[in-house]
Amino acid sequence: QVQLVESGGGLVHPGGSLRLSCAASGRILSIDIMGWYRQAPGKQRDLVATMTSGGSTNYADSVKGRFTISRDSTKHTVYLQMNSLKPDDTAVYYCNTKGGRSLSGLRYLEVWGQGTLVTVSS
Repeated sequence: QVQLVESGGGLVHPGGSLRLSCAASGRILSIDIMGWYRQAPGKQRDLVATMTSGGSTNYADSVKGRFTISRDSTKHTVYLQMNSLKPDDTAVYYCNTKGGRSLSGLRYLEVWGQGTLVTVSS
């Protein structure tokens, strides 16, 4: 199975930047989609951004032009560069992977990380 470890969350002032990282570990051959979701207090978990193994990206409208997702497939790591942060970006950010295969050929399903808190406040 895949294990995900996120890092990079914290407290930042409005207009500031943060970079989140998520490293996947396990006997990984490939991961199809890696991405980020977020859940604000009292709200549902929503898509932030995803990237396929081929490099295609998908962003929530609310973060387009401010957030950039990237991944290093050789390290099975995905990043989220967050610029021009707003208080509305405050949430727990979850790393997510979908699909892929282990070195032994097992098909991966969906995996979630534990989450990292991002707080945007003055």
